[in-house]
Amino acid sequence: MSQAPRKAPPEGQGLGALGLKLGLSRLALWWEGAWRALWPPLGVIGAFLALAFTGLLPALPPVLHLLILIGFAAALGYLGYRAALGLSAPAADAAARRLERDSGLAHRPLAVLADRPAGNDPMAQALWQAHRDRAAAELGQLRVARPSPGLASRDPRALRAAVLVALVAGLGMAGREAPERLLAALVPPFAEPAAAPTALAARFEAWVTPPAYTGAPPQFLKVEGGAVAVPAGSRLHMVFSGSANPPELRLGSTVHAFARMDAQSHTVELPLTEGGTLVLKRDGRDVAQWALTLTPDAPPLVTWDPAPARAGRGLGLRLPWKAEDDWGLVSLRVELRLKQRPTAPPVVQDMPLPGGAPRQAQGAAQHDFSTHPWAGLEVEARLFARDGAEQEGKSEGAFLVLPERRFSHPVAQQLIALRRALSLDPGARDPARRELDRISNAPEAFEHDTGMFLTLRAARHRLGRDRRDEAVPEVQQILWDVAVALEEGRTDRTARALNQAREALREALEEARRDNPERSPEQRAELQRRIQELREAIRRHLEALAERMQRENNEALSYDPQQRVFDRRELERRTRRLEDAARDGRQEDAEREMAELEEMLQALEEGRTSRTEDRQRQQRQRGQQQMGALQDMVRREAEMLDRAHRRSGEQENTRGDQRRPQQQQQRSQTPEAREEAARDARTQRALRRALGELMQQVGELTGDVPAPLAEADRAMRDAAEALAEGRDPRAAQQQAIRALTEGGRQMSQRMQRQFGPPQPGEGEGEGEGEGEEMAGGQQGSEGQENQLGEGRDPLGRDRREAGGSAQDNAGDTLVPGEAERLRSHQLQQELRRRGAERERAPVELDYIDRLLRRF
Repeated sequence: MSQAPRKAPPEGQGLGALGLKLGLSRLALWWEGAWRALWPPLGVIGAFLALAFTGLLPALPPVLHLLILIGFAAALGYLGYRAALGLSAPAADAAARRLERDSGLAHRPLAVLADRPAGNDPMAQALWQAHRDRAAAELGQLRVARPSPGLASRDPRALRAAVLVALVAGLGMAGREAPERLLAALVPPFAEPAAAPTALAARFEAWVTPPAYTGAPPQFLKVEGGAVAVPAGSRLHMVFSGSANPPELRLGSTVHAFARMDAQSHTVELPLTEGGTLVLKRDGRDVAQWALTLTPDAPPLVTWDPAPARAGRGLGLRLPWKAEDDWGLVSLRVELRLKQRPTAPPVVQDMPLPGGAPRQAQGAAQHDFSTHPWAGLEVEARLFARDGAEQEGKSEGAFLVLPERRFSHPVAQQLIALRRALSLDPGARDPARRELDRISNAPEAFEHDTGMFLTLRAARHRLGRDRRDEAVPEVQQILWDVAVALEEGRTDRTARALNQAREALREALEEARRDNPERSPEQRAELQRRIQELREAIRRHLEALAERMQRENNEALSYDPQQRVFDRRELERRTRRLEDAARDGRQEDAEREMAELEEMLQALEEGRTSRTEDRQRQQRQRGQQQMGALQDMVRREAEMLDRAHRRSGEQENTRGDQRRPQQQQQRSQTPEAREEAARDARTQRALRRALGELMQQVGELTGDVPAPLAEADRAMRDAAEALAEGRDPRAAQQQAIRALTEGGRQMSQRMQRQFGPPQPGEGEGEGEGEGEEMAGGQQGSEGQENQLGEGRDPLGRDRREAGGSAQDNAGDTLVPGEAERLRSHQLQQELRRRGAERERAPVELDYIDRLLRRF
C-alpha cells in the first residue's frame, strides 16, 4: 500500500471542532515562539523604565547619561534584530503534532484521517476503513494545552522577575511624576528642554508657617496667586520641581535664591520680615504672584480692674486685673516700687493665669505683703503681661500703702519703726545702731529676756561690722522676728517650747521601743535629758500663765478634777513617775505616763482656746443665718421671674402681635395679671428692704459688704419700678439673681477665711426666724427644702408644669427657663474663676479644664 499526499481533513461530523482545536494549537505555538524571541528586548525595555522612574539618570553627568542611553539602545537593537529573525508562523503539521502530543495520542491519528489507500482492493479498503474508524474514535480525546514558552530553561536565574519587580517599584516611587521622569531620562541635560513640555511638567508648593506661640496652622498659598495675610514672624517655605534651572523668588526689591534638592527640584525658606508683592519667576516669566501682608503682633494690654486695694478681711492685698493679647498671654506679674525710694529693686510677684495661653483673661489675686519690710509704706503697683513673642505690656501705676500688721507691744512698735526706717534709707546704719543701743539698755521693757537682749546686740553689731548690702535685709528680718516674738507674748513662746519638748520626748520613747527594748546607758541618759527639758518647759509655761492671770486679776489656777485642770504638784508627780519608769526601763509604764501627761497638757490648751472657739462658733452661726436669708431671697426672686415669664406668654397669646405700642401692651393685660404684678411689686420692695438690712448685718459681721449686693439692690429697685408701671421686669430680675448669687459666693468665702469652715453639727436648725425678721415677715428659712422653694428639685430648678419652664404639647420635653439659664451661666463663671487660681492642685485644674471644654 502506497501513501498518497496528505490533504486537509474531509468535511463531516466532528471536523469543525477539529479545525478549531488545530487553530488554537497553531496559535499556542506562535505565542511560544514569539515570547521566546521577544523576552530579551522586553527585558531591556523594562530595565530602562525601572532606571528612569528612579530619577537617577538626570542626576548623572550628561556624558555618562548619554553613554547609558546608547548602551540601552544598542542592546535593544541587537536583541530586537534577533527576535525578528526568530519570529515565523508555525506549520500545520507542527500544530497537529502538538495537538496529538498534548492529547497523549499515539500513531498520529490525525495523519490517518488525512491519508488515502493507494489500491482498490476491497479487503484493503475494508481494513483501512476500520483503521480510520478507530482513529476517528480517538478525536474526542483531543485537547489544547496552555502555551509554555519554556523561559525557565532559557532564564535559570529568573532575571525577568527581577526586572518586573524593579519596574513596579520604580513606578511606585515616581507616582504622578512618572511621565516627567521618563522624559528627563530620555533627554540628557546638555541643554534646557523645550519651553512648552517643561512648563507642563513643572509644579510648586508654597506655604507659610506662623510662629509656634500663635498656635495657628500652616497657611498654603494658592497656585493662581492672590492676597494673603500672615502673622509677623512667620516663615515662607516653597518647593519647585520639574525644572533643572532654579526659579527666582522676589519679595519687594529683594531676590531670594533657591537651593538645589536634586537635578529637577529646588527649595527656599526665608523669614517674612516685611510685606509686599511676592513673585515667583521662571525663565523670566511670572509663574505666580501674591500680595503679602504681615499682621503685626501687638504687645499685650493689661489694666487694673478696679484699682488694687486692701482685702476686705485680713492683711492681704487684692490685685484685680484684666489682660488680653491677640495671640495669647504667657505670663503675668506685678511689680511694687517704693515711692520714696524709686531706685530700690522692685518686689516682683508672679500671678496665675488660666490654663493654656488665653487671649483674654480676668481675675483677682490676693497676696500678703504684711511681713515685707515695705509694709506700711506707699508703693507703686504696676502689672506686666508677656506674650509668646516676648513682648511686654504694662498697666498704669497705682499708688497704695501696703497693709501692715499692728503691734501693741511698745518695744515691738519701736523695732518695726526702725525696720521701716532702714527700708527708706539703708545707709542710715549709725542712727539704727543708736536706736538698738537705746532699746537694749532698757531690758525691763522686754521682761529681761536674755535671748532677746543677745539678739538685739547681735543685730546692732552686724549693722556696724557687716558692710555688705545684704546685711540690712538680714537685720530687718531679725527685727521682725523679735517684734513678733514680743507681740505674741511669753505665754505663746513657752507654749511652743512646751510642744517641742513633748514631741522630742515622744520621739525618743518611740525610737527606744523600736530599736532596743533593753535600753543602753546612753539611751537612758538621753531619755532623762529629754524628760528634764520637758519638766523645765512645763515650769516656764506655768509661770507665764500665772503672770498673765495676775495681769487679768486672777489669783491662781483653779483645780477641777472632772475637767482635769491641773496644778503644779500634779504635773510634778506625773513627770516624776515618767522619769522613774524611763530610768527603770519600764517602757509600757513610761508610755502610759506620757499619754496621761499629754492629756493634761491638752486640757490646758483647750482651756486657753475654748473662749475663742465659742466666739467663732457664734459668728459662724450668724453667718449661716445670713446665708440662709440670702438663699431665700434668690428663691423668691426666681419665683417672681417665673411669674413674669408666664404673664409675658399670656400677653403674647392674647395680643397676637409683638410689635404693638407700649400702651396697647398695658391694656392687653388681664385684671388677674395686673393684680399679680402689683403683688410682685410689693414683694419686690419688701425684698429690697430686707436686702438693705442684710447688707448692714453682713457689714457688722465681716467688716465689709460685697459689691454685688449693692448691684442687686439697684436691680431690685428697677424691677419694682417696672412692675409698678406695667413694664417688663425680667431683665432687672435676672440681674438681681446674678448679683445675689455672686454676693452670696463672696460672703461665703469671706466668712470661711475669717471664721473657718463650718464644723460638724453646726448649722442644724439655724437660720429660722432670720428671714421672717427681714422683708416684713414675708421671708422664712425652713431648712434646705424650703430654701429651694416648693416644687423645685435639689438643683433649684422648677418642677411645676407652669412657670419657670415651657413645655411642649406632649408634656414630656422641658425647655430650660430663664432661671435655669442663669444658674448655668453662674456655674460657668465659677469654673472659670477657679481655673484662674493656678495654685490649686493639678488634678483639680485638669478636671476644671475638662468641664469648661464641655461648655
